Amino acid sequence: MSTYKEIKGFKVQTLASDTAASRAATGSWASGGNRPAGVQAGTGFGSGSTSGLAATGNLYPPNTITVDVQTYNGSAWTEVANVNTGRKYLAASGGSPQTAGIIFGGGLSPGPGTLYANAELWNGSAWTETGDLNTARDNLRGAGAASTAALAFGGSGPEGETETWNGSAWTEVADLNTGRANGAGFGTSTNAIAAGDTSSSGITELWDGSSWTEVSDLNTGRDYAFGFGVYTSGIVCGGAPNPKAQTEFWDGSSWTEVADLGNAGWAGNYQNGSSGTDGLISGGLPARTNLTEEWTTTPATDFTKINLGQVYYNSGSNAFKVTEQPAAGGTWASGGSLNTARAQQGGAGTQTSALIFGGDTNPPASGRESALNESYNGSTYTEQADLNTARRVTSGAGASNTAAICVGGYTGTAYSGVTETWNGSSWTEVADLNEGRANLASAGIVTAALAIGGSPPGYTANTEQWNGSAWTEVSNLNAATKDAGAAGLYTAALAIGGNLPPNTAKTESWDGTSWTEVSDLNRANSAISGSGTQTAALAFGGEPPTTGKTENWDGSSWTEVADLSTARDNAASSQNGPSTLTLVSGGNPKTAATEEWTVPEANTTITVS
Repeated sequence: MSTYKEIKGFKVQTLASDTAASRAATGSWASGGNRPAGVQAGTGFGSGSTSGLAATGNLYPPNTITVDVQTYNGSAWTEVANVNTGRKYLAASGGSPQTAGIIFGGGLSPGPGTLYANAELWNGSAWTETGDLNTARDNLRGAGAASTAALAFGGSGPEGETETWNGSAWTEVADLNTGRANGAGFGTSTNAIAAGDTSSSGITELWDGSSWTEVSDLNTGRDYAFGFGVYTSGIVCGGAPNPKAQTEFWDGSSWTEVADLGNAGWAGNYQNGSSGTDGLISGGLPARTNLTEEWTTTPATDFTKINLGQVYYNSGSNAFKVTEQPAAGGTWASGGSLNTARAQQGGAGTQTSALIFGGDTNPPASGRESALNESYNGSTYTEQADLNTARRVTSGAGASNTAAICVGGYTGTAYSGVTETWNGSSWTEVADLNEGRANLASAGIVTAALAIGGSPPGYTANTEQWNGSAWTEVSNLNAATKDAGAAGLYTAALAIGGNLPPNTAKTESWDGTSWTEVSDLNRANSAISGSGTQTAALAFGGEPPTTGKTENWDGSSWTEVADLSTARDNAASSQNGPSTLTLVSGGNPKTAATEEWTVPEANTTITVS
């Protein structure tokens, strides 16, 4: 009953019409005031993006331990009383930095005998030594919003050990299921989250006050990450290896990728916030030394689930159900590999019925241009009849693996306007483009398609429309662009990113007669891939540098979501159908890897009030 508009007085909204869609995952990072000196591997606590405390750590440079402590007021850091024992890789619990907090553990690694059990209490003006942890350790994590109730977990040594603080003493309680160091943590002494670890896993566990339970993994495994928030609303961001900028929001049951940090980094100061909608991080490596970033999102309900509009009656529970999916949610999973690794190829179809053709198979048997054609059935690629003209930096469109069009490209000697159509068994040459070109984008189906931008000469804004027998020049893009991505149909399409030069984040929307600039991507990107419709699209991959970043388009704005497992540019996508059935194959560096995008769904009861 997905086409029903109303059921017994209930308005049933779609992904495009649901007002939650335009508010999904709209949090962002903004630069804050710089620290007086670069510090890594310290700790901190606070009550939000405008109220934080950062304590001790490793000055960088020079490579020495500091006893310095600073508080943050939303714009600047101020020196306050020093800690008694300088150290790094320690943890903290606390609320307002003007009143009370506690720091604990840490070390002076490398070297033996450098682990600490020390704990120090902050009263808003001075630090006082208090009861030690039962087990000295560094690289542990902490949770808590007060100096009288804290949680210490993980760390180097007995990596699963957990201790609780009641204001006067530490008590050993149930261990983590997966011992770890260098993870991220947030929450309170009775409800906390531990995520990631030394092995750069995404393992996440929930503390309920008495035991740890494994829950949904991070989308991007990492160690030395930052964390803040509460167990139903938290943020994990940054991390290592290969300094990460990815930020993930925890809604109490799953992780959603949201806006990246402005500067990738790891091992900084960990600021507890009141929720995942308002927090602060500072310091760290490699490029973060004295930097501060503030995370905010308004309102707190920005992170919601979207009503897909599929309602049915469940006779077993005597209730109406509505199908939902996480706002801007989704993940990439491995699919069947191409038989021949390549890049700069064309693509058409959907996740379960795709076609990949042409491309650069360097080093091939002869020349860089390929005529290879492979068909995908949802699990396996099968070689099919070749293109008539071998080419690379070509483009394609089509609804399935039995109906596609291959447009333009470079043949090894010329930029070509050659167009071929596929009927499920063979390619047929049809009318050429009016302007031969490569590095173009395409959208539509075999009988109604668009050819967008490309090169040469130089960069072009030309757009041509295919009616099944001939190409007609129509209104140009607003900006001459090559290596853009595309999504949609020949009367309703998107041109995404590309190179002007330089690389651009521009997005243009086509209404059948003209192009209009709409909201930019979060990242300027060339050699990018696109898929979906004009109102629900994905953009993924690209360069430079080569990336796995994925962004979701809801008809008005782009939101960063889960990255590709294999970073790539000049890849082919399934191009057609809903963004929720997207497939990507091949790309640079030369790969045969395929990934499929899926969005989880769940059923919720409609309650009558």
